[in-house]
Amino acid sequence: MTLVRDRFHRFDSTAVARFVAFFAGGFLLFSAGYLLSASASKSPTSPTNPLVSSVQGLYKSMGLVSDDELGLDDESDQVTIDEGENGLSETIEKKTVQRGDSIYNILSAAGLTPAEIHELTSQLKGDKTIRGFRAGKSYELETGKDGSFTRFTWKADPTTIIHLTKNQETGKLGVNKEIIELETRIATIEGTLHTSLAKELSSKNRSGLSAQLNRILSSKINFRRDIRDGTTYKILYQEQWLDGQFSGTGDILAVEINTRGRKINAYQFEDAKGNSAYYDEKGRALAQASKSLYITPCRYNRISSGFGYRTHPITHRRQFHGGVDLAAPTGTPVKAVADGRVIFRGRKGNAGNLVTIAHGGGTHTMYMHLSRFASSCRYGKYVKQGDIIGYVGSTGRSTGPHLDFRIIKNGRLKNPMVALRQKAPTRSLSKKELQGFMAKVQMYQNQLEGKGVMVAGVSKQGENDVL
Repeated sequence: MTLVRDRFHRFDSTAVARFVAFFAGGFLLFSAGYLLSASASKSPTSPTNPLVSSVQGLYKSMGLVSDDELGLDDESDQVTIDEGENGLSETIEKKTVQRGDSIYNILSAAGLTPAEIHELTSQLKGDKTIRGFRAGKSYELETGKDGSFTRFTWKADPTTIIHLTKNQETGKLGVNKEIIELETRIATIEGTLHTSLAKELSSKNRSGLSAQLNRILSSKINFRRDIRDGTTYKILYQEQWLDGQFSGTGDILAVEINTRGRKINAYQFEDAKGNSAYYDEKGRALAQASKSLYITPCRYNRISSGFGYRTHPITHRRQFHGGVDLAAPTGTPVKAVADGRVIFRGRKGNAGNLVTIAHGGGTHTMYMHLSRFASSCRYGKYVKQGDIIGYVGSTGRSTGPHLDFRIIKNGRLKNPMVALRQKAPTRSLSKKELQGFMAKVQMYQNQLEGKGVMVAGVSKQGENDVL
């Protein structure tokens, strides 16, 4: 039936039906979506929600896909982690420093502006590792896919790699030190002296043992007066190796010296509290000259802020400072000042990256603003005096790279600089400890007697050049 006779406004009953169905369908979908959103906001993850189930059925019957943002679908508890590089196309060139080259010239040729070069090189000012950049040294220059500078790297010494970087997205510049961890080996060295022990060890590129021997045996022997031609010695000690090359000496584990009819022994032993010291063959502690209770946590240029009240460099308010700020370049190794257990390792508010070590007897030490943690420094792990636990940085509330070092005794902050001058007390081993010590001595003796001169692969490069 024709409703309107005008040919320009004519439509039949089929068109009307289609229009009504379309309008009703749209209204229904809108209403369903609205109700679903309200229901999902109350119980988005409930699989038995009747309204959600009804709307899901409606969507499916109409051939539509439900929107997970409304909470219709449950997420899987399995996540796939992508690995690899995402669209990166860098170019790395390996080059050699030529006579007349400088860091400034190389960075300038790579496209950095004078201001950018100044920002990078100013962070290296006063850093001794810069001396390692000289003619003949190799370096890497990395550029992005558009040819712009991203990284300049060179090996300052056998254990230190310097990275000068520029973030291509943000333009942020940075200087990072990469410290290479060394391999520790056990070695023995022995001989008969016809010169001083120091010269003998130096001739075998093990001069680093001399200072240790002087400290360990200072109460037993005078190396200038008591050492004579024909004196024999045996030393069991640790060596540090890098890429198959000798890098330096570590701790002395046992030593035996025969001179003027006297036999002098010393053995390293760790007691039940984790304290390491040297004892004679009967388990009596040796008095060690200059043996400090704590060692200095890092090499530093100056003390930028002392212990006690000060004007805070950021808040500009006078307030108490519970530690001592040791200014040092970013990446400077930070060492445990004494044996103990790591009880905190992580980010801690204004302190930034923080390590806390418990040393027993109510004593704790804290190391703040670290740039990063040493891979060997883990929560709950026992560390020895001198172990690297992290690296100097400027994380948290900080105006520049430094280590905020603190010592806490029975819950009270102590002046670190006073504590660092304390001498380590000596004590006798308990009966149980003495049994363990005697077993350790037997093991050391077997190693000393069973091996001759085991100085493996003496490098031509002296250890003083790399330590």
